[in-house]
Amino acid sequence: VHTFIQENRAIQLEIAEIEKLIARVDEKSDTRKLWQSLKFHFNNLSDIDKHYRRKENLLFPYLEKHGITGPPTVMWGKDNQIREQLKAAHSALSVNEEMSPDEAKTIIGFVIKPTVKVIEEMVYKEEHILFPMCMDKLSDVEWYEIYNQTMEIGYCLYDPKDVWQPAGIEHKKQESAEAGKIQLSSGSFNIQELLAILNTLPVDITFVDADDNVRYFNQSSERIFDRTRAIIGRKVQFCHPPSSVHIVEKIIDDFRSGREERAAFWIDSRGKFIHIEYFALRG
Repeated sequence: VHTFIQENRAIQLEIAEIEKLIARVDEKSDTRKLWQSLKFHFNNLSDIDKHYRRKENLLFPYLEKHGITGPPTVMWGKDNQIREQLKAAHSALSVNEEMSPDEAKTIIGFVIKPTVKVIEEMVYKEEHILFPMCMDKLSDVEWYEIYNQTMEIGYCLYDPKDVWQPAGIEHKKQESAEAGKIQLSSGSFNIQELLAILNTLPVDITFVDADDNVRYFNQSSERIFDRTRAIIGRKVQFCHPPSSVHIVEKIIDDFRSGREERAAFWIDSRGKFIHIEYFALRG
């Protein structure tokens, strides 16, 4: 629950930034710059899908075991409405041509403000209805089962700093992952050996799955780009600033179509000349 609430605080920070931006719109506003800034914060807000998926796929099943089915069903419907409104906001913000401040105000009034409002309302419902209900009904064992399945979905805009181990409850580790070997055609290693190899390589590695979701990053001692567990399950497009998303989209499209197998380029960043390379994974 602490993690869910901290995610809500992070969501509200994004909303506060959005509200600052739209409050300053007047006849002299640079709408192109405004749209880029709004797009950045809405990209961050898209991480909310992981917050909702953890509710729907981890909290709700345990509530249902206690005979509570009504509130989860209603809330899931509201989550889906928010998802649709976020899609509409992204669609509105994808417009690149110039628009007048009046046109921007119209879109803000019909799309941006209603989306922000329903997200804020969901934060209230979670913290005043859902979480107290869960705290009242679920046991420590059930909470710990939820905790240990959380990383299958990932965190939303927040990376917990502590490992939670409730007193008197042991986590049953999966035998295959802990005790078994990872057998490949040219050799094998155990989990600890594989982690040591990946974290010792002098490169940043990020793995993105077939649905564009970030699934893994290594933890080398000298990372170039920041990575936290909060990005696990996040769309790779939302891990980049709006100004470079079109490049990422083209790379993915080229890989999917088979036009390209790799994409390499150099950037100047933080006083370093950095080589970045994307590789398509097949099969």
